[in-house]
Amino acid sequence: MKKIKGMILAAGQGTRVRPLTQNLPKPMIPVLGKPVMEYLVEHLARHGVDEIMVNVAYKHFKIENYFGTGSRWGVDIGYSYEGVYEYGEVTPKARGSAGGMRKIQDFSGFFDTTTIVICGDALIDLDIGAAVLEHKSKKAMASVITLEVPPADVSNYGVVETDHEGRIISFQEKPRPEDARSNFASTGIYLFEPEVINLIPQGKVFDIGSQLFPMLAGNGLPFYAQKRFFNWIDIGHIHDYWSVLQRVLKGEVAQMKMPGKEVKPGVWIGLNTSIDWEHVNIVGPVYIDSGVCIEAGAEIIGPTWITRGSHICANAKVIRSVLLEYTRISTGMRFEETIVSPSYCVDHRTGDTHYIGDDSTALRWGDARGR
Repeated sequence: MKKIKGMILAAGQGTRVRPLTQNLPKPMIPVLGKPVMEYLVEHLARHGVDEIMVNVAYKHFKIENYFGTGSRWGVDIGYSYEGVYEYGEVTPKARGSAGGMRKIQDFSGFFDTTTIVICGDALIDLDIGAAVLEHKSKKAMASVITLEVPPADVSNYGVVETDHEGRIISFQEKPRPEDARSNFASTGIYLFEPEVINLIPQGKVFDIGSQLFPMLAGNGLPFYAQKRFFNWIDIGHIHDYWSVLQRVLKGEVAQMKMPGKEVKPGVWIGLNTSIDWEHVNIVGPVYIDSGVCIEAGAEIIGPTWITRGSHICANAKVIRSVLLEYTRISTGMRFEETIVSPSYCVDHRTGDTHYIGDDSTALRWGDARGR
């Protein structure tokens, strides 16, 4: 059997997870010091998928510079840039999830075997071999990996309706709960035969969920849903990011190993940290990255992730929060259930985002939140 290939969809702007994507493409959002997309590359490599294509657009160079040829992971990675030449400059312009794949096919014919397609913004532990076996046994042209979601949440997903054999008879993109024909959601993981790519119109912006899938279902093609049990952690909105890290730090995601060294139960640290252990209170699970300084009197309550280069001053409190790179928490400040960076703060409980002009602004906002 010919080896399958991989496709990671990475061209979107990630507007729903701003401000995390102000300066990063969505697949580069960090989870315990690694981009989300790196976990996907590692997972594909574990399952023998060693030829991976990535479509890129928004801040594409950050993905390309980090992953390069893929040799660090034992795979070959190629890139397809989506943009237009306007006014003397090349401007990123995504072609849609399906349109981007058709562009690759027209350019190089990459999709010449079964391909697993994965959105670049989720953590998964899918048994790819089992999914491919089911796909092949049904002689499917396309398969969608689905999970059951609460009926109230269907408006966040593409929803499939199937017959008794699992064949998809309709596909609804983010329906209202009262209009949904099922509560089995597409996870953004698909298996495609080359014939599917050839059905995508050439040279057009074309979406997988809202256009390609309804076309497959409407034409009665061998298009199936797979109902599998696996971890699928989607970073679809800004509040999801905080929730993902809480789950990871609690050890609820099997394939996510805590980096660093465990120096006391539930507390991991990286190299080159400065922590006044005798005069701080740190209650795990907590990960403290390299280059972090924590002064006397500070209190850290987990699940909390403190990213490299951060500085927590005397008597500050950080509770169930995420500190992104080089964040300074000044003396006496308190942050609870918050994502904090040098330029913004996001309160998980309210969804409020506060943009910060400088460190003094961060201090004023933090004091106001905590007192």
